[in-house]
Amino acid sequence: MTGKLVTPPTPSSPAAKEHRAPGAAENEQGRAPSALEAAAGTVVNTRRARHQRIADLLGKHQVRSQSALAELLGAEGFTVTQATLSRDLDELGAMRIRDNDGALIYALRSEGGDGSPRPAADSSELETRLRRLLGELLVTAEGSANLVVLRTPPGAAQFLASALDHADRFGVTAGVMGTIAGDDTVLVICRDPLGGPDLAQRLSAAAAN
Repeated sequence: MTGKLVTPPTPSSPAAKEHRAPGAAENEQGRAPSALEAAAGTVVNTRRARHQRIADLLGKHQVRSQSALAELLGAEGFTVTQATLSRDLDELGAMRIRDNDGALIYALRSEGGDGSPRPAADSSELETRLRRLLGELLVTAEGSANLVVLRTPPGAAQFLASALDHADRFGVTAGVMGTIAGDDTVLVICRDPLGGPDLAQRLSAAAAN
C-alpha cells in the first residue's frame, strides 16, 4: 500500500482559511491577530468609560471643537454622535476658555485650588512632571515579562501611578497599558509581552536624571 503525500495548507491558502476558527480575521500580513493584538484593540464603550476618556483627552490636548474631540475619540475606538458628545461635555461640566494663543478650547474644572478650568498641559510638561516625581518617589523598579513593580515611600504609590497614567505615551512610558497602585507599590502592565525589564530600566534612568 502506497502512501499519499499531503502538503499542509499555507496560512494564506483557501484551505487554511476554511480551517481557521470563526471570527479570526486576518490582519494586513495575512495572519490572524494574536490574543495580545486583539486585547489591545478592545474598547469598553460605556458612558462611564467614555467620560473618563474625554476627561483624559481634554487634559492632554487643546481641543477647539466637538468634531476634533470626536476624531480623537474615534481614533481610540469610541464612536459617538454629535448629540451624545454634547451631552457628555455638559455632564462633565466642560467649559470653553481661551488658551495662550487666544483660541477657544474645551477644559474641565481642575481639582483642588479654586477649581477654575485650566488649559491642557502639553506633553513636555507631563513628561517633566513624571520625571520629577520619579526622582522624588521611586525607590526600586523591577521588571519581569510584561510587568514592572515599582516601590515608593508609604502612601505615595497612587500619586506616582496617576502621573504614569497621564504621561505622554511616546515618552518614557511608551508601551504602558496601565497601572495598579497600592500604598507603597505600583504594578505597571506593558503591552509588549517581554517589555517589563526594558521599561524598568527606562523608569530607573529617568529617576536618576
